[in-house]
Amino acid sequence: MQWLNNLFFGTGIAHCVVAFSVVIALGVLLGKYVKIAGISFGITWILFAGIAASHFGIRVEHNVLHFLKEFGLILFVYSIGLQVGPGFFSSFKKGGLQMNSIAMVVVFSGVALTIALHYATGIPMSTMVGILSGAVTNTPGLGAAEQTFTDLKGAGDPTIALGYAVAYPLGVVGIIISIIAMRFIFRISLDAERKAVEDRTNTNVGAHRCTIEITNPSLHGKCISDVSKLIDRHFVISRIMREDGKIEIPLFESILKKGDKVLVVSERKDADFLCAFIGNRIDMEWNTITSELEARRLVVTNSKVHGKSLGTLGLCGRLSFNITRVNRAGIDLVGHPSLELQIGDRVTAVGTREALEYLEVLLGNSVANLRHPNLAPIFIGIFLGVLVGSIPFMIPGIPQPIKLGLAGGPLIVAILLSRFGTKLKLVTYTTASANLMIREIGIALFLAGVGLGAGEGFVETIVNSGGYKWVGYGVLITVIPLLIAGVYGRLILKTDYFTLMGVISGSMTDPPAIAYSNGVAGNDLPSVGYATVYPLTMFMRVLTAQVLIIFFVA
Repeated sequence: MQWLNNLFFGTGIAHCVVAFSVVIALGVLLGKYVKIAGISFGITWILFAGIAASHFGIRVEHNVLHFLKEFGLILFVYSIGLQVGPGFFSSFKKGGLQMNSIAMVVVFSGVALTIALHYATGIPMSTMVGILSGAVTNTPGLGAAEQTFTDLKGAGDPTIALGYAVAYPLGVVGIIISIIAMRFIFRISLDAERKAVEDRTNTNVGAHRCTIEITNPSLHGKCISDVSKLIDRHFVISRIMREDGKIEIPLFESILKKGDKVLVVSERKDADFLCAFIGNRIDMEWNTITSELEARRLVVTNSKVHGKSLGTLGLCGRLSFNITRVNRAGIDLVGHPSLELQIGDRVTAVGTREALEYLEVLLGNSVANLRHPNLAPIFIGIFLGVLVGSIPFMIPGIPQPIKLGLAGGPLIVAILLSRFGTKLKLVTYTTASANLMIREIGIALFLAGVGLGAGEGFVETIVNSGGYKWVGYGVLITVIPLLIAGVYGRLILKTDYFTLMGVISGSMTDPPAIAYSNGVAGNDLPSVGYATVYPLTMFMRVLTAQVLIIFFVA
């Protein structure tokens, strides 16, 4: 049976594969079936499984362990960048600025508290950054800290992972407890909060459809292109019903007349203005009216139209169909001429059957094509990310050059490529399932590597080296910044509780917290808040972890 012993406790490729497979499989199963106080720690169980395996003698040769761990980190942060990139820059708009300011209060309060605890307790900053990453349940921050420390010192520090592992469990619980505490501190009634939210009109985002009867005499006899210039809002007139009951697909040169009924698609925030300017809003079921026009939803799969605007393609106001909406990542966008199409967009178009068949050929509409991954852009992006992360640059006061590293470089490049890749004719689209698979494989390899590397001294650190105190420090780093941000968001910015729950969850990039928040709210506001702050928060968690290591360890 020596071969079996070598397979689990020996060396070599087979042993490495077995060690990682056992740790990952065990961690995934624990995450699926084990809950503490009704809360699952999810894939983070892989870290604990790795620590246990290493403690009982299952080890992996250092260079192999380091490669798999770092490669997993690259896959993880790169897939995150592809996911958050399209919304990263739009999150800085007016509503997003307020939400992100709350999230930044959480981030920087946690960093300040970490620095204060470092000086007050004498715990090395590398360990404190591990505790910080666990307390805020942010694995990319852990990866960035470990990789930066290794770059600076030439060897890793196992206490970074130990601090993360010790602080993480109560970090998850502490976020949800803080959300509940805010409800009682601010004496929030959920029913009253829901009614207040329903009464607000500015919570609606995305595309909006409404039927308007033209009563404004100044529009009589004007063509649609002139009206578009006059109003200076993004909107599309999908269909026109003339006074004789005939329904037309409007072109730019179509003349509007008093009494016409038009189906308008616009941004929700502009709907009331358009109704007031054009005429009277009326109720009308266009789908029940018999006509030669059809409405179809088509998928953009033709790479030749990727990155080109609707106006450039001649798809606005020139043919016998209208593109009214473009659904991208679950959000409906108004089909205005300057909107650039991307692979994976779902286009809603209205027109004659012949015209829609032409549009279908142009856009591709082959869902099967989306199932084939675009591997070349992915690995080009990873190469560029590693290249950017390896570039040394000097910061005044730091004795040696610093780098963005294998966490920061791929993350930044992925965000930029997912947003601006169309300019370079790079199709960075991946299906949600493909992105999730890459991300889960990456984080599984990384957490297994961290656990296998840190488990040897875990028990001794906790029992004999005062590691149990790290739990308390982690709780402070979790709860205090959240309560500060809650006061800022609720009392100063007057943010509703449901959005605040989502922002708090997003500021900790914590899936269990957003799942709890969605269940309490019963609406989409927590998800909107979470998605708005998640990109910037993820970026800042990685960046601040690196900065703390560079300034306090170098």
